[in-house]
Amino acid sequence: SQQQTAPSRLTELSLEQLGDIEVTSVSKRPEEVWRTGVAVHVITHDDIRRSGATSIPEVLRLAPGIEVARIDSDHWSIGVRGFGDQFSKALLVLIDGRSIYTPLFAGMYWPAHDVLLDDVERIEVIRGPGGTIWGADAVSGVINIITRTAAETHGVMASVGSGNIDRGAGALRIGGGNGSTFDYRVYGKGVNRGAEHHADGATFDEWWTSQAGFRADWTRTAGDTITLQGDVSKGSHGQRASVASFSPPSQQPLDGNLDALGMNVRAQWQRDFSSGRGFRVQTYVDRTVWDAPHFGERRTTADIDFVHHATIARRHTLTAGGGARVSPSAFSQAISTLDFTPRRETSSVYSAFVEDEVALIPDRLWMTAGSKLEHNSYTGFETEPGVRLLWMPRPTSSVWTAVTRAVRTPSRIENAVVSTAYSSTTTVPIFLRITGNPDFDAERTTGYEAGYRTALGAAAYLDVAAFHNRHDGLASFGLGRVALESTPSPLHAVVDVLYVNGVNGTSDGFELSPGWQPLTWWRLRGSYSYVRFNLANTPGSIDVNAVARYTGSSPHHQVRLESHLNLAATGEFDATYRYVSALPAQKVTAYHTADARVGWALSRRSEVSLVGQNLLAPYHAEFGHNLGQPIGIARSVYLEIRWRLLNARP
Repeated sequence: SQQQTAPSRLTELSLEQLGDIEVTSVSKRPEEVWRTGVAVHVITHDDIRRSGATSIPEVLRLAPGIEVARIDSDHWSIGVRGFGDQFSKALLVLIDGRSIYTPLFAGMYWPAHDVLLDDVERIEVIRGPGGTIWGADAVSGVINIITRTAAETHGVMASVGSGNIDRGAGALRIGGGNGSTFDYRVYGKGVNRGAEHHADGATFDEWWTSQAGFRADWTRTAGDTITLQGDVSKGSHGQRASVASFSPPSQQPLDGNLDALGMNVRAQWQRDFSSGRGFRVQTYVDRTVWDAPHFGERRTTADIDFVHHATIARRHTLTAGGGARVSPSAFSQAISTLDFTPRRETSSVYSAFVEDEVALIPDRLWMTAGSKLEHNSYTGFETEPGVRLLWMPRPTSSVWTAVTRAVRTPSRIENAVVSTAYSSTTTVPIFLRITGNPDFDAERTTGYEAGYRTALGAAAYLDVAAFHNRHDGLASFGLGRVALESTPSPLHAVVDVLYVNGVNGTSDGFELSPGWQPLTWWRLRGSYSYVRFNLANTPGSIDVNAVARYTGSSPHHQVRLESHLNLAATGEFDATYRYVSALPAQKVTAYHTADARVGWALSRRSEVSLVGQNLLAPYHAEFGHNLGQPIGIARSVYLEIRWRLLNARP
């Protein structure tokens, strides 16, 4: 209720009831976790609060099968079942169904996207290909960050925090309305974070960001819900790049800030009928302006999406829809060794999908089949079919299997970049010119999956998922033109290398996620994830490091253990242990680390949290940096105080 202001307790949602949580990212319609034939994990609002995390990437560590590695203070490598890299190119990330993918990298630029964590209702994490519903780039998984309705954020919430790395953070949210037909909220937040550990004492990865936004919800008695939501953000993200120069020295570090400005507005109309039918129309416009020492980009993205679902002849649940996205962009050259041809481009995607769930045995056995047809401006038409089978021997136990195809479309870089990199210290300098390839095709993955989830009474559960993926046409480099050039001086050799679809192979693995609540005031959870690759270069690929880069940039083993304790009536103690095996391609050794949080409700309207992260060592590396050696991720401590006034909900 809106009168509750103290932190929520573990007993409010039993482990058995976790399977009853509704998700919408599997089929673009509400369904319980027990009734989904995919590997899905839900990170709840209370999970986020008790994690002590200050950013979405940190929160994603809670999900099994997700590889989250901090590169430096502001950059992350995030992958699902492998394919970890700075831009999460095999992963589709959404906020309330709004894609935050950028065609520049064919993935995510995590520093440019921030969310007020207190506004997040849940995060739905789907492991495995999701192309049948979500289309291109949902290759290894889908992450949908779902925010709370405006009715759930009445009152005033304010928070301030500070620590040795997280120098300062603050947020203010004000919400109101009548709780039935119209509700709203407005918010603002800011973060200032210091550098991580550098052997030379550098501080180039310091950063700050500020953001403000609003949400308004209108509800009508006819079953209509209309949402209008928007955000504006500005930040300065420190970074260091190593760039080539035709004038000595031929390799130079370039320090500076990526100044990012972002604006978006989203409108949604949803209607639910009593007969089980419903539809949703969503449109958004997103504007980004990036200015860095070595490049600049302006991009506007406009998107519209329509989904309709209906129950037909009692045994069929049909979901269908379509969408369009147009994204014009302009590149600004800042250094002579990085350019795009052409500098202006408009990318587009048009799509339609249909999926039918058939109850083969009512309340016991279901088969779901469907496909998505897309046309994109890089590779033309792509089809992404999928079929799933789900069996529920009892209401809190399910067995499922699935076969799904997904594609990753080329990035603007892979299609049109002209980037020069220094290669040798010979008398005549040799430069590699990385060149976009208009003939670079989509990467294609076919996933074979199976899983089992069950409640072991009211106090425990087990979730197991296994997969075998076939990958075709992964990106590598092929040989182009070789020439001597005298302009610009001095005389130098240039070797052109092109992006090609030069790596094929397979990946296999599984995730194990148990949970147990031995006492009403103590909950234990854990996960173990395993992945291995078997890849090989194809004829035409000269990239001898490609296979090692794919196989050695993701940990074979990950272990996570969580303990959540309620202390007396108003206290909480949360602790997490993590083990991550080595990443040879990133020069990262295996590491253990732990986080801890102590929370205390000072009153019904205020609480304080003390959080320690990476407590087992002064610092450790998690992923490689473009300068060569990984950066040390330092032990950190911060304190946060939060106030909730005027019946604000936790």
